[in-house]
Amino acid sequence: MPFTVVKEPAMLVLLGFAMIAVFMVLIMTKKLTPVLALIIVPTIFGLFAGAGLGIGPMVMDSMKSMTSTAALLMFAIIYFGLMIDVGLFDPLVKFILRKLGNDPAKVVLGTAILAAAVSLDGDGSTTFILTTAAMLPVYLRLKMSPVVLTCVAGLANGTMNILPWGGPTARAATALKLDVNDVFVPMVPSLIVGLIVVLVFSWLLGLQERNRLRSVAPEIWGDVADPADAFDGGTGRGGSVTGGSGKGRFGFGRTGSTAPVGKLGTGGGSGVAVLERTQALVDDHDTAMADTALDPNRKTLRPKLFWFNLALTVAVMVTLVANIVPLPFVFMVGSAIALLVNFPKVKDQGAQLIAHAPSIVAVVSMVMAAAVLTGVLNGTGMVKAMSEWLVQIIPAEMGPFMAIITGVLSIPMTFFMSNDAFYFGVLPVLSETAAHYGVGAADMARASITGQPFHLQSPLVPAILLLVSLAKVELGDHHKKVLWRTAVISIVMLAVGVLTGAIGIG
Repeated sequence: MPFTVVKEPAMLVLLGFAMIAVFMVLIMTKKLTPVLALIIVPTIFGLFAGAGLGIGPMVMDSMKSMTSTAALLMFAIIYFGLMIDVGLFDPLVKFILRKLGNDPAKVVLGTAILAAAVSLDGDGSTTFILTTAAMLPVYLRLKMSPVVLTCVAGLANGTMNILPWGGPTARAATALKLDVNDVFVPMVPSLIVGLIVVLVFSWLLGLQERNRLRSVAPEIWGDVADPADAFDGGTGRGGSVTGGSGKGRFGFGRTGSTAPVGKLGTGGGSGVAVLERTQALVDDHDTAMADTALDPNRKTLRPKLFWFNLALTVAVMVTLVANIVPLPFVFMVGSAIALLVNFPKVKDQGAQLIAHAPSIVAVVSMVMAAAVLTGVLNGTGMVKAMSEWLVQIIPAEMGPFMAIITGVLSIPMTFFMSNDAFYFGVLPVLSETAAHYGVGAADMARASITGQPFHLQSPLVPAILLLVSLAKVELGDHHKKVLWRTAVISIVMLAVGVLTGAIGIG
């Protein structure tokens, strides 16, 4: 059905920015769930823009491009949910705990390192799947906040997204007809410094978690003199009392605290306090994982099939990286094989699918709802009007600084529009303008990729929807913790690029 949208660019710009602002406020203040906000807010603003009944075709056109992504996320959730249920990752959790101990600061730092390492494959969904599968059980085990996990994983993956095979760098190079290596190599110092900032943020978040746990569970994580591992290196024993030295060991804490830790039998009350608090840890360990995905007594465990499940998972990962078969089909086949072998009875297969239905509905509904936002932004012409307006408002005297301006603009612009729209629609216009002031295309391309840490947190990025769904975290909570940190990382990467000469001034 024909429809007429607002033709006035200024009105489209106002509506576009207002729509993004209202959406962000509603989800961050938890006035609406992300799914409802993604549907209701764009619909209202699309009607104000004059889309009328034409808003339906806009959304349907956008949704067509989302179907394969929804299938990928749906079957990826099923597959890795099954692997967690059957106990494939239990040994990995124990190994991580042995290496990192039970100190939240080390666990969060380890999460960042793991996410950055896995991000080398250039695929955000794979990174978040593996990082969540490996680390979420550890966070649950130690009663840490999953929001910290999503924040750190998002920081690491967003920073690594400027790798040549990650997508944005190749898009920038293609749009400006440059060699991708000429764009990326000079930005290596920015990438290194960006990763250092990620690790610093991760360590600080870990320290915050350590302090939070002290306050919410002082009987377990409170002041102690010995900052040894809380659960005896992750073996599951809630502390130990060694008869030879008479030293009680439990928790982590501040050296020199006033907590009574003395030799058993000589300190009277001190020895009793040690035994009582150590016993609290034992009791906590016995009950902490009951009725959770890590319940050691869960009926879905398949220890005899461990090596089969490991081989199947390795095969799935290799196929993903090789990119020889469409990713959704890889997880479809993997899930089918995993279900058939681990749960041969039809009744058990159905029960497993039902068990993971809440996570599937959460992520797939969000992906489909995101089609409303992208459909309205593109169909009404809001994205085009917003980008053209930003180019026009740049004063002439700021021309020599176009690369820096582009880097700053890439932070918000890649958040509310796709990388394709920004790199193929906006960047060439900005680059052409910059050329009049002596700013090279390569400088513009390098500056344009510094906003990627922020971009990866956008609700228009399916991978981030997968991350928050797997970790069972509200998108608004994730944004409150991650957005300002990613903005800092983007600015730091831009600054380093300018200081090293990778991003020039005309």
